[in-house]
Amino acid sequence: MRSPLRALLPLRAFLGGTFVYAGVSKLFDPHYLDDSSPLGVRAQMAQAAETSPIGPLVSLVADHSAVAGLAIAFGEVAVGLGVLLGLFTRLAALGGVLLSVSFFLTVSWTTRPYYYGADLVFAFAWTPLLTMGDGGVLSLTAWLRARVRHRLGLPVRGTPDEGVAVQEQVERRTVLRGGVIAAATTAVGVAAGSALALARRPTVAPGDPAGSGAARGPVIAAAADVAVGSSKSFTAPNGAPACLLRPAPDRFVAFNATCTHQGCPVSYVGSGFRCPCHGSTFDEHGQVTKGPARAPLIEIPVRVVDGQVTIA
Repeated sequence: MRSPLRALLPLRAFLGGTFVYAGVSKLFDPHYLDDSSPLGVRAQMAQAAETSPIGPLVSLVADHSAVAGLAIAFGEVAVGLGVLLGLFTRLAALGGVLLSVSFFLTVSWTTRPYYYGADLVFAFAWTPLLTMGDGGVLSLTAWLRARVRHRLGLPVRGTPDEGVAVQEQVERRTVLRGGVIAAATTAVGVAAGSALALARRPTVAPGDPAGSGAARGPVIAAAADVAVGSSKSFTAPNGAPACLLRPAPDRFVAFNATCTHQGCPVSYVGSGFRCPCHGSTFDEHGQVTKGPARAPLIEIPVRVVDGQVTIA
């Protein structure tokens, strides 16, 4: 008889895949752990702390942004893998709920109306897996339990006359084996992920502490190719849409072209930005001129090096 919990497989695949992707994306983002970058986790925490109901706690965590950022990224990967593999599914789902609620209280708190915020939806989407688990469907825990029962000479499925002591022994050995797998995977993942994240963290060339010499970030465009008063779209290092403006002959500014209301891409029209989703507008300085957005666009520092506009 097929388990009715097979109906949860699409939800497991979506939530697990999404959280793994989110965590890995953070580790591959060279700006994620950069305290000086407006695209980094420290800047995001500082911005969220201004409006979050747990602002003081967020500010405290922001003082240790590198550790907190890695914990968030690894937490997302662990939750995602746990659900995908069926390893401690309920525990993984609890982690998913806690992460989603924390994101709702920080990143999505100012989203209006509230149902536009994805994080609150994710928090409730985890509840079926939290309450029912995986039911042994495509489950690593179920496989480990079957292996334990086989080694003890027991049938694959338990029987009422086995006794509580035998069932407890089976569960204890299953949890221990699952814990070993989880611990080993975590150790390897933390070591590799931390090395990757720190290796991709932007550094300043020796002898150039201000970052004003030969060392430079990704090139956006040749300065001569951007006329005064015009704009140029580009992709930020973290994959977000961005826009470069040249308001004066000797001045360039750039912004993350993502609306701070609900994350829709904004377009530069005339002398400002407009969100096509909910109508928010921003001036050429990234400041809000019309809601529902409340926070300004995130500015991306740029500079001109050898005639090239680069990310600072």
